[in-house]
Amino acid sequence: MKSLTKLICAAMFVIGVPASAETLRVGMECTYAPFNYRTSSGDLVGYDVDVAKGVAEIIGADLEFVCQQWDGMIPALLANKFDLIVASMSITESRLEKIDFSSPYRDSVGRLVGKSGQDMNLFDPSGNPIPENFSGLRIGLERASTYESWFNAKLPNANVVLYDGSEPLYLDLVNGRVDAIMTNPMKAHLRFLAKEEGSGFEFISPAISEVEFFGIGVGIGLRQGQPELKARLDSAIKKLINTGKLTEYALKYFPFPIHNEEWGDG
Repeated sequence: MKSLTKLICAAMFVIGVPASAETLRVGMECTYAPFNYRTSSGDLVGYDVDVAKGVAEIIGADLEFVCQQWDGMIPALLANKFDLIVASMSITESRLEKIDFSSPYRDSVGRLVGKSGQDMNLFDPSGNPIPENFSGLRIGLERASTYESWFNAKLPNANVVLYDGSEPLYLDLVNGRVDAIMTNPMKAHLRFLAKEEGSGFEFISPAISEVEFFGIGVGIGLRQGQPELKARLDSAIKKLINTGKLTEYALKYFPFPIHNEEWGDG
């Protein structure tokens, strides 16, 4: 049977018909603009989508995108619903206990957004939160996110409101159902603060980037025990950095690159 398979593949090569390419199923939220979201015409676009396609082109794979709610992302990967997570997922110690990650392709930080002109004094000069000043505030967070983990550890008594997905955060902030939200500052700038609906709001915290919670950056998630696939992903990301492709992807959505150039070294 193996000999027959080899003969068939060889024959296809001779007559110019390529063998079927590897297909990798990629999980993402599909609602997380500008990283992965659908346009009004239904096209899936965004920085994560560009990265996934760039990696696939380098490793010679076809892609099949699967939309998945955020809090079920890792369980769905482990259940073989898809092969990779390319969804702006931060590489953290707790997640590494369950899955593997490629090398990072994007920075990972968090920042609070609230009404402009309020001297809330939520952080000290060293950037540490002042717990008593969070008393009485309702903070909106995406469920199962690094932001929720940070609040659970740093401000366990804060009044946290959890959401399934990022879009409801902005709606409830505008409507006054929450006093502040913590999210990705790159996304917050483009999706909210730079638009009319975001007028009257601003960042009310410094950038928070503690590795313990936010990891070393955002990577591609994959099931454990696949060292060959991980090596191919790592090599592809390094090539995207060194050829300037990651910068090209970022400049489609932001006025600056959102990765560390040193990740391409070595």
